[in-house]
Amino acid sequence: MRLLKSFLLIILATLFFQKGMASIKPTGLLTDLIEHTDRVYSNGYILNIPIWKIDETTALVQVAEISSMYPSFSWIVAGERQGTMQVAYQIIVDDSYKDALDAKASVWNSKKNESGQSSAITYQGKALKASTNYFWRVKTHTSTDGESEWSDVKAFRTASKLANYANSHYPLLKTRENPIEIINIAPKSHVLDFGKAAFAQLQVTLFSEKENDTVLVHLGERLNGKRIDRKPGGTIRYQCYPLSLKKGRHSYKINIRKDKRHEQAAAIQIPQYIGEILPFRYCEIEGYDATLSTKDVVRESVHYYFDETASSFSCSNDTLNQIWDLCKYSIKATSFAGIYVDGDRERIPYEADALINQLSHYGVDREYSMARYTHEYLLQHPTWPTEWIMQALMIAWYDYMYTGDMRSLKENYELLKSRSLLSLKGKNGFISTTTGLITPAVLESVRFNGTIKDIVDWPHTGILGLNKEQGGEADAYVFTDYNTVINAYHYQSLKLMTDIAKVLKLENEATMFRKEATELKIKFNKTFLDSSKGYYIDGISTDHASLHANMFPLVFGLVPEAQQNKVLDFIRSRGMACSVYGSQFLMDALYDAGESAYALSLLTSTSDRSWYNMIRSGSTITMEAWDDKYKPNQDWNHAWGAVPANTISRKLMGVEALSPAFETVKIKPQIASLNWAKASIPSIKGNIEVSIQNNCQSGGHWLMELVIPANMQAEVYLPLLSGKYKVIMNNKEISSKTLKKEKCVFAGKVPSGRYVFELAVSY
Repeated sequence: MRLLKSFLLIILATLFFQKGMASIKPTGLLTDLIEHTDRVYSNGYILNIPIWKIDETTALVQVAEISSMYPSFSWIVAGERQGTMQVAYQIIVDDSYKDALDAKASVWNSKKNESGQSSAITYQGKALKASTNYFWRVKTHTSTDGESEWSDVKAFRTASKLANYANSHYPLLKTRENPIEIINIAPKSHVLDFGKAAFAQLQVTLFSEKENDTVLVHLGERLNGKRIDRKPGGTIRYQCYPLSLKKGRHSYKINIRKDKRHEQAAAIQIPQYIGEILPFRYCEIEGYDATLSTKDVVRESVHYYFDETASSFSCSNDTLNQIWDLCKYSIKATSFAGIYVDGDRERIPYEADALINQLSHYGVDREYSMARYTHEYLLQHPTWPTEWIMQALMIAWYDYMYTGDMRSLKENYELLKSRSLLSLKGKNGFISTTTGLITPAVLESVRFNGTIKDIVDWPHTGILGLNKEQGGEADAYVFTDYNTVINAYHYQSLKLMTDIAKVLKLENEATMFRKEATELKIKFNKTFLDSSKGYYIDGISTDHASLHANMFPLVFGLVPEAQQNKVLDFIRSRGMACSVYGSQFLMDALYDAGESAYALSLLTSTSDRSWYNMIRSGSTITMEAWDDKYKPNQDWNHAWGAVPANTISRKLMGVEALSPAFETVKIKPQIASLNWAKASIPSIKGNIEVSIQNNCQSGGHWLMELVIPANMQAEVYLPLLSGKYKVIMNNKEISSKTLKKEKCVFAGKVPSGRYVFELAVSY
């Protein structure tokens, strides 16, 4: 009898387990990198109708249309058990919602495909039709849980015009917000604070006892005392609107004026279904003597799709927490155009802004479509700086590494190849923009109609009102015909073209680019590395050395090992002698060289050349420059100032893709003197969770809790501590390898799952 009961319990437990596992199904479905293809919007707001019924509504609607006849599909593999890896998948596509629910696959059935790939699976059926609704779902087979349930059905609608490949993007959205505080600053004058600035419109509901009473509505980003600053300076925004009131209680919408600079050909236009917008935090209503409530004033903030819950970070340093919040919010707030732009002064896309936007966006949200849309726009509309033309290759490579989707590389290969600027190579092996090699053919090859010039950093000395005391942001860089920074970029471009050609299986091209890179590295160090000083000069025919001439060779892997310490010594001697743009490369260079303590000191600095200074100045979106005095025409809404949004996730917490679509991820935290830090970092395969306790300074242990999503592997690197210690994983001592040059310990490669790594120090 006892044996029978035990047998029945085993059967019941097995059935319960199987039932529980059957509910596991793929989530996070992306169609051409868009997750919410099934949502219908009307002028910025979500409508409560399914996408397949939009023809039945009279409302003006927008959807995230799919423009490819052969779109790609991605998903998050379910499963929390250790070592959960996908071993097969099956995708079905239908043109009927009911058929999709019944898994009939009337359009395409991939059938069971034995593959671990869960990102960028290209549709293989007959070309999709234009202006048509489709429905897809997927189920997976994993190494631990077997066959999953079908995912929920994901609907999408194709555009009216399709191509074999074309990117897709969301329509712009609106969020309604009330002020968090009303301050009555004088009789009939009220200042309303929304807490943070946003690109927005304003609605007010006001009462008047008579016809044609007039109030003034002031909108601005900055206060002067208790009032909105009427002359904020630079491109910090302020506008005033007279509002004639009607008798009784009525709602009014402020008609935002368009700035003349936003009418130039290169500026991105806000779509008509949204209407013109203005960045502002404060609203001041002057001349209004009735009672005013926070409910009477509504700000409609405009932004791209953004998931507030997709990422998180906190640590023992409150300054860094504030900086993270500032930078994360900046990525959402500055997405108002649906494409990365340079802030509000011009509203023009630039490669430098796009690169930092891209990395920071990836760091705070599982969203990839805006970066790709911007990248492919800039391939056709490049800007003038030499380095930024080459930055297209960096953007393209990050796009591939984060998404695993090579279609953009393939579609744009010839343009990317031209962006390496190999056509500007002189007889001495270096490229130059001042030696007569820029021909009409070269300009046509990169789609540029204008003059290409070296930039190094921005702004330069002597422009925009800067005098010798401010000196610009290029650390007094001496421009010559053959510049160190330009050729460091060129070397990086050649390396990336080698990798891109290999991905596309263009072996002869890859060999050619590899050979060019190898030869350039040798010539670069013979020419630009001053052997007596031990660090790099700015170029041929000058002996001046700058921060930029050293941080770019370091970040791009040009510095010989024997010279790295002297180069680092020089870099440290210059401090933050670069702009907020240049700081991206400085921070990457420092963390890659293991200089986490110095990097953290820059991240948390409270000097006037710091991210904290942006907060202290009163801005709630990252600024274009460290301070007004360093760029007198700066704006207060520039996402290229949001570098910590990606530095914290990629370098401080140390989460970086080692292979496309995060199939293998590097976990190499460098939290330096922080007592603790924890983060949830998005990837196309799901969120990576890292939590660290650092008690080594007080004689305790260094401990990291790590969660790796299903269908991912991780290479784990731990800090190199002084003294003797054991490396323990999940309560068991493991073997490890000390990498002194990288100032870390390699703890091995682990599959998906939950881990606790510990450095048990023994003195």
